[in-house]
Amino acid sequence: MVKVGEELVLDVEGLRMRYGTTDVLHDVTFRARRGEVLALLGPNGAGKTTTIEVLEGFRARSAGRVEVLGADPEHADESWRARVGVVLQSWRDHGKWRVRELLAHLGSCYTGYAEPWDADELVAAVGLTSHADRRIRTLSGGQRRRLDVAIGIVGHPELLFLDEPTAGFDPEARREFHELVRALDGTTVLLTTHDLHEAEALADRIVVLDGGRIIADGTADELAKLITGEDQVSWTHDGRRHTRSTTGSTRFAFDLFRLHGEEITELEVRRASLEDTYLALVRRAEEASR
Repeated sequence: MVKVGEELVLDVEGLRMRYGTTDVLHDVTFRARRGEVLALLGPNGAGKTTTIEVLEGFRARSAGRVEVLGADPEHADESWRARVGVVLQSWRDHGKWRVRELLAHLGSCYTGYAEPWDADELVAAVGLTSHADRRIRTLSGGQRRRLDVAIGIVGHPELLFLDEPTAGFDPEARREFHELVRALDGTTVLLTTHDLHEAEALADRIVVLDGGRIIADGTADELAKLITGEDQVSWTHDGRRHTRSTTGSTRFAFDLFRLHGEEITELEVRRASLEDTYLALVRRAEEASR
């Protein structure tokens, strides 16, 4: 992961959104610092899309304070927008554009605001060099998604919104995309995804939203401790399998080897995965709301 700076890029406090008499966001508060990758997770209808649209300046909030790159996105100007990149779940554009041609054109729109990527370098960065001269309408779903990512980062954004960025990617393309995100030195990334393995691989910190409320905020390890509190350590000694729950698995394993040395075999430390933690958090929130 990139080194996270102290500067706040996202500062959201008491965000509320009401449609008619229905509140869809309730006192949503979180922050992200420069260079941080923040994953926003939650089931369908949790309020993720509404939150993102407020941060992008596409939707006016009902109440609360929102600062994105030091400005209120509801009243931000074009110079602010040039500092923000957005990768939506799908784009609509003219299928006759060629890949390199489109990226060069979009890059030219940043003149006076930012230093865009060179079109050929960007095409290579997202793995589309062999398709650079193809028309967009001829791209496969995965290739089209790579182009979507290229469109989002063409202006070297300080803040990048990624909405389900690897939908349709095969495992190799997903791995390449993860490497690209990690290489965005100094760029703050807000990621929404249903791929919990992706969130665990990329995110410095995770915010879980459910029912319009934040129910957890922390690293994957910190969230796991909210649910389990302990790691499971399993080992074999004298032909017998043993299991112990402990909050200090590293120290416990060290003591095992100090006491029994090579007599210990098949040592395994199992920490709760992000998927385990996420499902438990959502289940607990739903039970509390009944």
